[in-house]
Amino acid sequence: MPSVRSIALGMFIGTGSRNEAPAQAGVSHFLEHLLFKGTDRFSSVEIDQIFDGMGAEVNAGTGKETTSVYSRFLDQHLEEALDVMADMILNPAYPDIDAERQVVIEEIAMYEDEPSEKVHDVLSEAIFGDHPLGRPIIGTADVISSVPVPDIAAYHDERYVSPNLVVTAAGNLEHERLVELVQRLAPAPHGSVEPFEPAPAALAGPRACFYSKQTEQYHLCLGAPGISRADERRFALRVLDTILGGSSSSRLFQEVREKRGLAYAVYSYSSQYADTGQVGVYVGTRPDNVTEAMEVIAAELRRIATEAVEPDELSRAKENVKGRLALSLESTLTRMNRLGGSVLMGVPVLSLDEMVDRIDAVTADDVTALGDELFAPERLSAAGVGGEEEAFVRALEPVNPELAAAA
Repeated sequence: MPSVRSIALGMFIGTGSRNEAPAQAGVSHFLEHLLFKGTDRFSSVEIDQIFDGMGAEVNAGTGKETTSVYSRFLDQHLEEALDVMADMILNPAYPDIDAERQVVIEEIAMYEDEPSEKVHDVLSEAIFGDHPLGRPIIGTADVISSVPVPDIAAYHDERYVSPNLVVTAAGNLEHERLVELVQRLAPAPHGSVEPFEPAPAALAGPRACFYSKQTEQYHLCLGAPGISRADERRFALRVLDTILGGSSSSRLFQEVREKRGLAYAVYSYSSQYADTGQVGVYVGTRPDNVTEAMEVIAAELRRIATEAVEPDELSRAKENVKGRLALSLESTLTRMNRLGGSVLMGVPVLSLDEMVDRIDAVTADDVTALGDELFAPERLSAAGVGGEEEAFVRALEPVNPELAAAA
């Protein structure tokens, strides 16, 4: 991207909460924190000072299947930034980590106090049950407070290996120069990719899960298994999501918020994994609006699955998807993240023109068929966070009476 003076650099590791046994819940996320606590060459303070001295941004993230460390800096700092980041990732020293244990435990407590975030993990549990995809990425305070350093180091050494690592960058740089620097810093190839526990071939069936917490609103989700990261229907899913609840002109936003004033936040979303995925709908609303809001959402889910999308709505959604995609790819961070995730998971890296062509090829029949498959009432699980479970259960009646009865 020769028009910018910066570089976004990332290192992606193919490990996340999906790799953890129940007794390891949260170790991937905790390890991500510990990468910043120092190596034999650089203390935690020195790492902060080095990136501050570049005027750089540096951060990290943990997902269900990946962990990444990334930075954005002026192009002149590529060699130094890569050197420090590689040392952080490959050679953490695990100095006194008790303070960081407390930081992560505070993060877990903060997350528990955010019901609009918590409800999405409740939904994953309802959909995937005891499978690792059903557990929160952030983990549990019990594990974080007690996991020994040798266990963390063993987890790192098994997974942070060269076959499981992708270095990616976007911005004002030359590919050959990046390759040269990486070859200089990278260890000899060793280890092997840690396999994910396969997604369950057949789930136990839709479930309703409720987390009791005194809140001003009820936070509610409906969802079901989705499609994998490499599924060609992912482009149709982007269009479907935009029509259903992914934009301000979407059906859910207009019907729930604009026309009836039942919620401030209402939207649909999807996640894709190596061999499966998840779709969901969220709404946050006051107790006296819970049933009506769910009635409207249930009606819209039936409509997207049974009625053909009008040509103007389809065209508007496709242009929205293409526009957001093109604008996002003007960001070095977005390009870097897209490259890292795609290469790590073996998904072809398509050009913008290729992606636009696939979006343009989506038909109204594609959207209806996918909506019928993913949002069929008998597939939907439900999650809620709020005061009384009875109100949550009553609100499930218009979605699926059998789900309400089972709850």
